[in-house]
Amino acid sequence: MKKLSARRRHPLAALVVLLFALAVTGGLYAAFSPSEAKADDSSAQSLAIEEGKKLYAVGCASCHGTGGQGTTDGPSLVGVGSAAVDFQVSTGRMPAQQPGAQVPKKKNIYSNAQIQQLSAFIGSLGPGPETPTKEQYDPAGGDVAEGGELFRTNCAQCHNFVGKGGALTNGKYAPSLEGVSPKHLYEAMQTGPQNMPSFPDTTMPEEKKKAIIAYLDTVNSDKTETPGGMEIGGLGPVSEGLFGWIFGMGAMIALTIWVAARTAKAKKS
Repeated sequence: MKKLSARRRHPLAALVVLLFALAVTGGLYAAFSPSEAKADDSSAQSLAIEEGKKLYAVGCASCHGTGGQGTTDGPSLVGVGSAAVDFQVSTGRMPAQQPGAQVPKKKNIYSNAQIQQLSAFIGSLGPGPETPTKEQYDPAGGDVAEGGELFRTNCAQCHNFVGKGGALTNGKYAPSLEGVSPKHLYEAMQTGPQNMPSFPDTTMPEEKKKAIIAYLDTVNSDKTETPGGMEIGGLGPVSEGLFGWIFGMGAMIALTIWVAARTAKAKKS
């Protein structure tokens, strides 16, 4: 009898076991169930896509198709990514006012929130370049010297060696890069808008893009020195050659006329 009474459980033992089981179950649920933050993020993303779809139907579908598949008036947007949307819409190039050889930059008609919603919707149509973060396009810390080499090798033939822009064929042109935000420069390299080739990370890594942005930020700064004298618009040999012909040849012609007039006067006297 004594042995049986020794093995008898305490009246509160069952309660302790129950509380322990509930604690373990709650811990496992918290560890393996989706967090509320993730659920909120997913809900916010879904809402952004839905709102972006409405904006797209009003401002974009007539040219690019109801599902972004493209039409004869506009290319497919499947797989262009949110970076392309942010660049085109933020710079006012899209929606386009009218078709032409090239869509010019103009004042945008959407708010930042609406641009993010459009980007979310078109980004959901297929994987593509994502809108970069500030850390990616911030010129601080970029190698300016390397950026200059990369720019002259890959970009100067169209944009001029300091990004002043230039003419292309059939009414197309490379726009000036002066005053363009670092974010839009990065997105342009990512996506290759209009006549520009794209430079994805597999072709041009992130740090090299940042170096190019740092170079453009430096050469277009008000503090940039021009040890060679007047930059004449920074347009290179075209403007310099024109200056030479107009002023150099003009001065030589004026000098020739003056010498001839003096010689004729001397002969008459």
